[in-house]
Amino acid sequence: MKTNTVAVILVLVTFFAISFITNIMAPIFPALVKDFDISLALAGFLPFSFFAAYGIMSIPAGLLVDKYSEKPVLVGAFVLSAIGSLLFALVPSFLMAMASLFCIGTGMAMLQVAINPLLRVSAGKDNFAFYSVLAQLLFGAAATVSPLVYSGLVKGMSESNSTGVMALLSDIVPRNMTWLSMYWLFALVSVVMLALIFLIKLPKVERNEAESVGALAVYLELFQNKTVILFFIGIAAYVGTEQGVANAISLFLERYHRLDPLTVGVSTVSDFWLMLTLGCFLGLALLKVLDSRLVLKLFSAGAAISLTCALFGSANVALIAFPLVGFFLSIMWSVIFSLALNSLAEHHGSFAGILCTGIVGGGLASPLVGLLADFSGDLRVGMVVVYLTIAYIFAIGFWAKPLVNNKTINLFKKETKASASVTNS
Repeated sequence: MKTNTVAVILVLVTFFAISFITNIMAPIFPALVKDFDISLALAGFLPFSFFAAYGIMSIPAGLLVDKYSEKPVLVGAFVLSAIGSLLFALVPSFLMAMASLFCIGTGMAMLQVAINPLLRVSAGKDNFAFYSVLAQLLFGAAATVSPLVYSGLVKGMSESNSTGVMALLSDIVPRNMTWLSMYWLFALVSVVMLALIFLIKLPKVERNEAESVGALAVYLELFQNKTVILFFIGIAAYVGTEQGVANAISLFLERYHRLDPLTVGVSTVSDFWLMLTLGCFLGLALLKVLDSRLVLKLFSAGAAISLTCALFGSANVALIAFPLVGFFLSIMWSVIFSLALNSLAEHHGSFAGILCTGIVGGGLASPLVGLLADFSGDLRVGMVVVYLTIAYIFAIGFWAKPLVNNKTINLFKKETKASASVTNS
């Protein structure tokens, strides 16, 4: 199948845009707490608003794509992203922030559902694996760059002789809330993406079994399956771990080591996402020679040890250990997701939709961390929540019983057919 290069580039840029917008919460978290004058528990509801949208919209987004196709859903997603970003930038209050982040999160959830099948068709089946890896690398690159762009914008706006874009932003952004400049940038990114989508002709997508959503009866059936529930919690635990650590980094370094959140904090958050991306390479190599459950246990243990060093070590140790947590988190999403799909013989598209709703875990961890931190007066106590989520992920390595080990669903189906043929003969 011939590769539709223009459509592939659009999808890859969309992956970058999703990550660029999604992963800004961690570096600006200290500023949100300070400028809105709120507790850590209350501040935790800001990421909750964003990730709750994933939990609510993942399955409905699949239904929308099935009914209206990818292009209208992509357009609707970036319209929501633009509206949410502008609302946040124009009316920077806590309640408006929650509404705006929910709006942006809804758009991001719609994009996540639409772009993977579109990439498969645009790239061609033979090239899909390569472009999938490239998409994930771009996703990680955007998460790494986003904090640095934030730091650059804020520093540029603070200069008395700023010109051009910096001068324009200085005129429209309150001086005590310079982080709002990122939401003006997100609105611009969303508008540019809308223009690209309107200009580019997208191929028709025939969704395969692993991408198609099922009827309501299928979801009700799956929700009665203990394995489905356990893996749903597993995905929630992973995203909760990722966001719980990322959102705490700058705040922790500022409170315990008096390090500037706009420079050292932002740099460390960027390193966290960079290491999370680079860790995928080692993970891919290990999965070629080791059972995925063993790799999951090893990396979970590594994450727990690194987090302990970050929380209880010196400032220099923390600057190394926090990014190492990201390194050990790198393979968890893909391993948990593949173990989950390999644990059921059918309804993989619907199951994948349920698993994606588990992204809501990214919003649940931060309020819980904040609540414990406020109650105890110690952010380290709040991070107990993250230890619990890592422990759950570690346990998956023991109780997961996939139908096949480190194999694809399609290969499993072939093996099943072959076994049935031998049995019948």
